[in-house]
Amino acid sequence: MMLGVLGGMGPMATVDFMGKVIRNTPAACDQDHIEMVVCSATSVPDRTAAILDQGRDPLPAMLDALDRLERSGATCIAIPCNTAHHWHGALQARTRVPILHIVDALADALAARGLKGTTIGVLATDGTVRAGIYQRRLAKRGYACAMPDGAGQAEVMRAIRLVKAGDVDAATTILSRQAQALVAKGCSHVAMACTEIPLALAAVQGELKQRMLDPTDILAQACVRSCLVTPERRVA
Repeated sequence: MMLGVLGGMGPMATVDFMGKVIRNTPAACDQDHIEMVVCSATSVPDRTAAILDQGRDPLPAMLDALDRLERSGATCIAIPCNTAHHWHGALQARTRVPILHIVDALADALAARGLKGTTIGVLATDGTVRAGIYQRRLAKRGYACAMPDGAGQAEVMRAIRLVKAGDVDAATTILSRQAQALVAKGCSHVAMACTEIPLALAAVQGELKQRMLDPTDILAQACVRSCLVTPERRVA
C-alpha cells in the first residue's frame, strides 16, 4: 500500500501531516513505515478565494496533482487541506483510488470516543465555513457546529495568514483566544479545521488543550489504518 498526499496547501501543513502519519505508525524499523508519495502542489490557486468567487478554480490543478499521484502508484490518497475538501467529490469522481475525507475521519473519531450529539466548535478558513464542509458532514452524523462571530472569524483568517508567513507566535495568541471563546459558547470540543492552525496551537496547555481536536492528526490515523499491512519483522 502506498499513501498519496495531495499537498502543498500549504507546504508547512503538508510536512506536518507527513510527520503525523509517521508518528501514528506502529513501526519498529524503517521498513515498517507506510510508503508515501507526495505532490506538493503549491501552484493550486487559493481555495478560499475560489469559494468566495474571488479567485481561479483550483480543481484543474488539483486534478493534475491527483493524476501524478496515481501514476506514482498511490493506493489511497489524503488531502491535508480542509478547504480543498470542497472539491472532494469532484476529485473522487475522477479516480478509483479512495480519497479519505478529513471530516469523516473526525466524525469516526468522535463516535469512537463516545461523543454523541455534542456541539463542535470549528476554527477554519472563510472558504471552509462558507462551503459548509464541516457543518454538513457532521450534521449527518448528529453533531452541531459553532463558529466564531464575524469579528472573530476575521481574526482567525488573520492568524492563518500569519502562520503561512511564518509568524506562528502571533497566530497562537489570536487562535487561543478564539478557541476559548467557542468553549465559552458551549462547545464540547474545538476542531482546528485548517491545517495551519495545529501548527500555531501545538504549545497550548491545560484544559483548552484537552478540548482541541486536530483533524489533521485524526486524518493521519485514518490513513495508517487504511494503508498499514502488518509486515514481518525485518532487519533495517
